[in-house]
Amino acid sequence: MSIATLVFFAIAFVAVFCMRLFKMGTLLAFLLTGILAGQHVFGLFELSGTWNFLGDLGIMFLWFNIGLQINMQRLWQLRRTIFGLGASQVLMVAAMLFPILVGITSWSLLGTIMIALILAMSSTSEDLQILMDRNQLQTNMGRQTFSILLFQDLLSIPLLAMLPVMAGKSINLGASAIDIFVMSIGLILGVVIVSKFIINPLMHVVSRVQSGEAFVLAIMVNIAVWAVILSLMGLPPALGAFLAGMLMSETVYRHQVNAAIEPYATLFLAFFFIVLGMGINLPFLADHWLMVLMGVVGLVAIKFFALYIVARVRHVSPHESFLMALILAQGGEFGLLILQTMKANGISAIPAEHQEILTAIIIVSIMMTPILLLIYDQLVKAGKMFNGTPNKKLSEKIKNETPTVIICGFGRMGQIIAQMLETEKISYVAIDANVDEVVMARESGYNVIYGDSKKKSILLAAGLKISKTKAVVISLNDEIVARDIFQTLHGISPRIKVFARAHNLQSSRDLLKMGVKSATPEIIESSFILGSDVMTGLGLSKPKINALVNHLRENGYENVKKPITMK
Repeated sequence: MSIATLVFFAIAFVAVFCMRLFKMGTLLAFLLTGILAGQHVFGLFELSGTWNFLGDLGIMFLWFNIGLQINMQRLWQLRRTIFGLGASQVLMVAAMLFPILVGITSWSLLGTIMIALILAMSSTSEDLQILMDRNQLQTNMGRQTFSILLFQDLLSIPLLAMLPVMAGKSINLGASAIDIFVMSIGLILGVVIVSKFIINPLMHVVSRVQSGEAFVLAIMVNIAVWAVILSLMGLPPALGAFLAGMLMSETVYRHQVNAAIEPYATLFLAFFFIVLGMGINLPFLADHWLMVLMGVVGLVAIKFFALYIVARVRHVSPHESFLMALILAQGGEFGLLILQTMKANGISAIPAEHQEILTAIIIVSIMMTPILLLIYDQLVKAGKMFNGTPNKKLSEKIKNETPTVIICGFGRMGQIIAQMLETEKISYVAIDANVDEVVMARESGYNVIYGDSKKKSILLAAGLKISKTKAVVISLNDEIVARDIFQTLHGISPRIKVFARAHNLQSSRDLLKMGVKSATPEIIESSFILGSDVMTGLGLSKPKINALVNHLRENGYENVKKPITMK
């Protein structure tokens, strides 16, 4: 390993450590790593074919992740907030930016519309991290902020559809609008149809193999296939990766896909931001620092004002409106991605030097958000802004969406437990890694998702909330898997009540020692039921039989004698 490589990883470590210390996004740390490692600072590496290839992979995975978040069912459930508050925010910001851009640039009309819209979008990764760090994601303010970010994800469909139109250098605005509309609707309809009749059956076959490696490779092949298909059609490959993500989001496997691809996606996203940082022309930006500074101040001020007004019109409190506007006032990685995609595909909707300036403006605005929030918190703490804290009452919709019980494993035992919960109208979500069980259960009306219950991301995707989920049931007949699931749950919160199925008495005792609330040995309990029926047939009274069974159950079945084994 060369010294340059060692220094590179050291820079990356320090950058990530510092960014998280100041509660900034780790993607910015990788961007900073690329800037420092690039030719204009330490000169550790130069952009080469290898680095560009890694950057292209990063672009693919970032588009795939964005597509994976656009699930039609979720969008429909939150349609009022998404298409009300989200659409109002984007249109208000774009309407304010458009005349300014027209006045100070000579860009084409379509290019100006594109830039106004991408500047209206915020940093999803940073904003969600901020809300989670501040424990505000499940507040009304956090929910509304999340809905705005979801609309921005949805807006990526027509924005992506604009790229091939601009690549064709169409100047007829009416024809371009029709092309974009038709392509957007075609994408949505195509996703629903292809997901149901092609992707779902294919993933069904792959899942039956029960191989994590095959599952991940199937996802990567899916991304590559659609990227190549759209590339052959003369469209940006990024649109294919985005389409692959949308296709996966409409399948029953989307939670498992998200969990399986997360480690690889993070790696390739890091490459994208590193390559982006290495490609930034620092001497050029140094010569235009005043323009960048004015752009950052103008962008943050305009977005803040527009967001605050929209929130107040929708009767959000002044305090929550202010905080929401402050969190969303920056540019986003989507804008960086669009600009990089335009550059990679030779789409010259705006001059190359203006793309450099816009990239810098978006990056600096993202870095400014944690600093502005820190100043805001200090002012609130000092009593100079707003008295008290924002309303943290959860909306009723959020309460209903959080399952009271999570069932890990949906075999016969899990199904019976689900029936009991449904009878008493207790909300639940079941998780199972057997794709056949999941498909049949969903067709029968059960609330089941496909995934590996041992993974934290799957449990959280299923709706596990420390303060709201009352119990987790492990109904799998596999002690090793049950232990792994319990350890994952214990890592999320030691206070979660876990009820487990055990095969025999020894398994039950082992699970109880680990901290499981109850571990029912099915062989023993089945024996109790059969024995009770025998004694009832012999004429013994119910109270006497119940007293005997309760005596055997005491203190973890310690009164049950050890089984006789053949030597």
